[in-house]
Amino acid sequence: MNISKLLKIDKNSRVPKYQQIVDSVVHNISIGKLSMDQKIPSINKLSEEFYLSRDTVEKAYGILKERKVIRAIRGKGFYISRTKLISKVNILFLINKLSWYKMEIYNSFIKSIGPNSHVDLHIYHCDESLFLNLLNKHKKAYDYYIIMPHFKTDKLQHTSTTNAISSAISKIPKEKLIIMDNKNIPIKDNIITVYEDYENDIYNALKKGIKKISKYKKIILIYPEATVYPYPKRIKKGFIKFCGEHNLDFDVLDRVYDDMIILKGDLFITIEEDDLISLMHQIKEQEFSLGSNIGVISYNDTPLKALLGISVISTDFKYMGTTTSRMILNCETGTVKVPFSFIHRNSL
Repeated sequence: MNISKLLKIDKNSRVPKYQQIVDSVVHNISIGKLSMDQKIPSINKLSEEFYLSRDTVEKAYGILKERKVIRAIRGKGFYISRTKLISKVNILFLINKLSWYKMEIYNSFIKSIGPNSHVDLHIYHCDESLFLNLLNKHKKAYDYYIIMPHFKTDKLQHTSTTNAISSAISKIPKEKLIIMDNKNIPIKDNIITVYEDYENDIYNALKKGIKKISKYKKIILIYPEATVYPYPKRIKKGFIKFCGEHNLDFDVLDRVYDDMIILKGDLFITIEEDDLISLMHQIKEQEFSLGSNIGVISYNDTPLKALLGISVISTDFKYMGTTTSRMILNCETGTVKVPFSFIHRNSL
């Protein structure tokens, strides 16, 4: 297809010719006749075909580049870099897993960012290769890149980044980069960072509930050591620090085992939903009194936990989403720590 034939330049129009070029390119993208990565004519070729000055075409291409509609590749020419809702702010949202609380962050972000934005959500499942492929595929196509950096090692343990991931993230222009949920990556520039402080969050939240917690004989953290969606080791570190400073007897198990020995005076802190469900079944089967001789605290709140009366230590997920959107809309930069709370309910 001769792309030049798609462009309409009316010599009798009062609209400046450079603006006609801009409008014509935008229109053809919006109706699907120009697509992502499609090459468009050079400045010289377009000026020759439409008998326009080179300055006119150069000005039009400059506007299109500024709006991120096209990009220039040295030695190759100009290419379409955006095809969706080009009049809006385009955002790539990379989440490590699909869970209720991750979607709570995403949904609160979508509601508060407003209608003048288009957000593409991708789940990379804590997988380094998938993440790098997504980032490479969509490089230079978005106005903002929101990244939740949580990855798994070959041994299915948590890591915030790798050399390859840090290198890929560092290539994103700092004014486009937003780090959410976990700030432990080596990016020192003044970017948008809205994060959880896993070690101090659990420590401070449990400290708020010390009067209730200290009534139990033993505190048991169920921390999965190896899992498809691993959790930061800083959670376990903060828990051990809390128990040590308050002289509490504690243990750390990697999961809730079938037919696990449960004793009166045990307080369990669960992270994964499957462990919570298994634990609740066993407490019921063994006829313990939940919130009396057995206690349960769950990590990260959900509506179902609230309905069932499960005490939680939890991030304010809505705050994370709305704060990120506000910083984008107000062109703010900086680091914001998300509130983390202890919520007492009947299970404690």
